[in-house]
Amino acid sequence: METNKITRNLTALLYPMAALIAYKNTEWNRDSFFLELRTIDESGNFCEEQPVSFEFMNELLKGYSESHSTTPYGPLPDNLLFSDCRKGSERYVWYNPPCRRMMFFKESLGIESAEYNIPGVVYDAGGHGMRIYAYIDKKITPETPLYAAPFFNVTGANVCLGNAKIDKPKTLTYSRLLEYWEKKFWLTEFSHLGGGSNPTKSNLVLVTKAAMNKPFNFNELKPINKLKLKDILR
Repeated sequence: METNKITRNLTALLYPMAALIAYKNTEWNRDSFFLELRTIDESGNFCEEQPVSFEFMNELLKGYSESHSTTPYGPLPDNLLFSDCRKGSERYVWYNPPCRRMMFFKESLGIESAEYNIPGVVYDAGGHGMRIYAYIDKKITPETPLYAAPFFNVTGANVCLGNAKIDKPKTLTYSRLLEYWEKKFWLTEFSHLGGGSNPTKSNLVLVTKAAMNKPFNFNELKPINKLKLKDILR
């Protein structure tokens, strides 16, 4: 019987190719580093040391990035407004125009899990977590005013990402990355008022129920300290 891929990986023989040694210099209160490469021969013995070449590091990084990279690639979606792919600073801002969305609610809220009309939504996601805003303008521009998102599980603009178990795509294109973040929000079971107060002018339960069969009432949206789209595109 043919073994599966995991078993093959666990039982495969690994052969040492090289040892990478890092040296650190802390003189003058300034860290500097030097990398030394020691190749290993067929008998397992260290060969003569040599400085690390760009070719070796590129090959090493290529193997890592192909299986572990969190950097998206591919065509830029039309709704992507801002992208920072730097390691440790990842952040993406994009939007969805007004539409109908499937929403899931905890039974205690007394709201049916179904499709509802929602206003335009601006997402701000990355290493900091996720923020979400609402907007009204038919055409989004840097001057577009932002409003408190009229949804449960949101405090200010900060999203409480609940119980949706979504795996990050292995093939991380920009489109799949944005879809991943959206699923983390929309597939969550909405359960509570963020910060304990309504993000809408009226009761959020009633506002949400009314949007099942009618367009969302934009008059219910609350502005956020005169915040505009350009203020978060930084």
